[in-house]
Amino acid sequence: MKITEEMVDHVALLSRLKPEPEERAHMSAELEKIVSYMEVLNALDTDGIEPLSHVFPVKNVLREDVVEPSFPREELLKNAPGGDEEAFLVPKAVE
Repeated sequence: MKITEEMVDHVALLSRLKPEPEERAHMSAELEKIVSYMEVLNALDTDGIEPLSHVFPVKNVLREDVVEPSFPREELLKNAPGGDEEAFLVPKAVE
């Protein structure tokens, strides 16, 4: 596929690039290489091959989230320097 100047300008606009006029020829050649490689990949027979999101199998290594009973609130608050029956009381930090 031949990459035209208009295509290079369009790709530059989409990628928010402002290539110099002498860079456009180089960009055109590079884009042609990319497109020709995609044509090679399109020629491969991929029938019966499942699409992949990752090369290696991905599994969650974290444990399952299980609801478990917590410490009793009274036991947690008994060592607090100040507190009421529901929360820690701390000095005011912001006026």
